[in-house]
Amino acid sequence: MTNPSLIVFTDLDGTLLDHHSYSWAPALPALAKLRAMGVPVVLASSKTAAEIAPLRNEMRLPHCPAIVENGAGLLPAKTDPDETGEDYARLRAALDTLPADLRTPFRGFGDMSPQEVADITGLPLDNARLARARAFSEPGLFDGTRETLQAFVAALEAKGLTARRGGRFLTLSFGGTKADRMDEIIKEYGNPTSIALGDAPNDVEMLERADHGVIIANPSGNALPLLAGEREGRILRSEKAGPDGWNEMMLRLVSTLTTSK
Repeated sequence: MTNPSLIVFTDLDGTLLDHHSYSWAPALPALAKLRAMGVPVVLASSKTAAEIAPLRNEMRLPHCPAIVENGAGLLPAKTDPDETGEDYARLRAALDTLPADLRTPFRGFGDMSPQEVADITGLPLDNARLARARAFSEPGLFDGTRETLQAFVAALEAKGLTARRGGRFLTLSFGGTKADRMDEIIKEYGNPTSIALGDAPNDVEMLERADHGVIIANPSGNALPLLAGEREGRILRSEKAGPDGWNEMMLRLVSTLTTSK
């Protein structure tokens, strides 16, 4: 494998995928440009390996690894999803040992039917089934007070679990972030210049860790606060949302980086 000069890490929902339609068609020109340049594009998402694998194939990226379940796991290049889910089984078992007053307010995907997941996410039913094929983490909704949530998180930490807020869900795992997995992949590719794109709080570490970051506008979510990398000029913000913003900013950034070399 020839080490590339650039590598791209990208969130999916609200970033490369439209928040409502889940389309990535507007980003086709930039994706084609990166493919022609031999730049790996690593999908990094809260989605499961079962969800990401077909997307990765559709985008003609099977030769690239993917970061799954918010960094709790990794889908290697040219590999089918591992459906053993041992980490997930341990997580669910630990979750169910919590006192009822802490456990009841949290409804994870494992507590919902495929139809409920489809209703909450807006995914088609078949896609919702893939979203429930967890291997490393458990997203869900927490319906309780701030104090109860704090107690819930503390109880999870005592069991070695972390809770991270994403765009819509509170996601539980045994640790690992998108940034952690990003570091591993960058090293594997010989430490090329890294670019990261995202729109939500669970993307911040990845955006800050990359050499260059892009915050994609998401009118459907809460705007990210000013990041340290923005003050340094390493992180930019798009004006356009979703894949339209992704395409515009990616083409601009690649042009700037390749011209400056």
